Amino acid sequence: MAMASVNPTTGDTVQHFETWDGDQLNAALQQVADVTPGWQRTSISERGKMLKAVATELLDDIDHYAGLITLEMGKVIKESRTEIEKCAWVCDYYAEHAVDFLTDEVMASDAGRSYVAHLPLGTVLAVMPWNFPFWQVFRFAAPGLIAGNTAVLKHASNVPQCALAIEACMRKAGLPEGVFRTLMIPASGVQTVIEDPRIHAITLTGSEPAGRKVAAAAGANLKKSVLELGGSDAFAVLADADLAQAASAGVASRYLNSGQSCIAAKRFILVKDIAEDYLTIFKEKAQALVQGDPTQEQTQIGPMARADLREELHQQVTDSIGQGAVAALGCEPVDGPGFHYKVSILDKVKPGMRAYDEELFGPVAIVIRAEDDEDALRIANDSRYGLGGAVWTQDPVRGEAFARDMQSGATFVNGLVKSDPRLPFGGIKASGYGRELSIHGIREFVNAKTVWIK
Repeated sequence: MAMASVNPTTGDTVQHFETWDGDQLNAALQQVADVTPGWQRTSISERGKMLKAVATELLDDIDHYAGLITLEMGKVIKESRTEIEKCAWVCDYYAEHAVDFLTDEVMASDAGRSYVAHLPLGTVLAVMPWNFPFWQVFRFAAPGLIAGNTAVLKHASNVPQCALAIEACMRKAGLPEGVFRTLMIPASGVQTVIEDPRIHAITLTGSEPAGRKVAAAAGANLKKSVLELGGSDAFAVLADADLAQAASAGVASRYLNSGQSCIAAKRFILVKDIAEDYLTIFKEKAQALVQGDPTQEQTQIGPMARADLREELHQQVTDSIGQGAVAALGCEPVDGPGFHYKVSILDKVKPGMRAYDEELFGPVAIVIRAEDDEDALRIANDSRYGLGGAVWTQDPVRGEAFARDMQSGATFVNGLVKSDPRLPFGGIKASGYGRELSIHGIREFVNAKTVWIK
């Protein structure tokens, strides 16, 4: 079996990579197991210096790493560079804060001295997606590695060059060989790795079905897991919102990465008093986006990452139109080579339609009309997902109250949802469990160990 690196801009296969056999996988897992004790004994400050070196390596060779992202999954080159810069940021962030995050916590008890130590678990398996092929990996790797864990990566099969480049980056920066390994295995091999006693915890970013399988396997083997799954984020625009500002942010949030983001704005919930005015501005800004070759600096929307993803998105759109939704803009593939899909708006979406109930992973904005603020909140919470959300209003008190009642892992008031190393990231409901980033993320994969001394 082989993995194919396919250029989504043209549809051409760039390179094939053979997947590993059982002996190759076993050798890699054993190498990681062998270096784990030494890595755990390395001081946090020393591990931090190595993370700083990783950040430097990423920035020094940013065009190479960004180019691989654009080549393999079609992200426009400006966004690919931003992704690499963000990876460097998360490395620097944990290098600067890990000592404080992991310091022993003194606890009062009947002992002469008692405290909680935050100690590494061992080796973390990461099952990662293609849409942010570097950032998703570094989001787990930076806190996990500096906490003293080693890491093995099962990356999406359509970004093998990115997967191998991340391991090479770690080695170039001076991390000991084996502290981070990329496993060249198919998805069918993940279960075996989870069951392996040399793996101590699992993190997955991906689809809900994949999350359920990984969670079941991790639970059966009594191993800690963190899941960041799909999202159908609400973008609620209330009657008193600054419509121009909200429309600009809405376009950026929906069409970033060609709409292929878990935390992209997907459901635009518009209070009826401003719905038409907002849509007029939003449509004008969406139509102005430059779509085409992602290697060109002026391009703002590139292709979707795979042909099958474009086909599934279009089926969701056509089914919803058949159920009564209205194609206000686009809503069809771009003719020609590659996997491009037109910048799209699907209006008058209602319960029972696929677009209302499912996540649409691509450049399609879904518009749902609400009667008032209370109805907008009800619609926002009428979803199986709960990753992120945003609300737009010129009344900060009103916005904060709405944000607190929205069922999500994060809600942004007058801002587009984004991940930030300083803030915890993760979801509720079918969007998963656990947190990444900030102090909460680094403590997901540590043993909060009580030490009691008389």
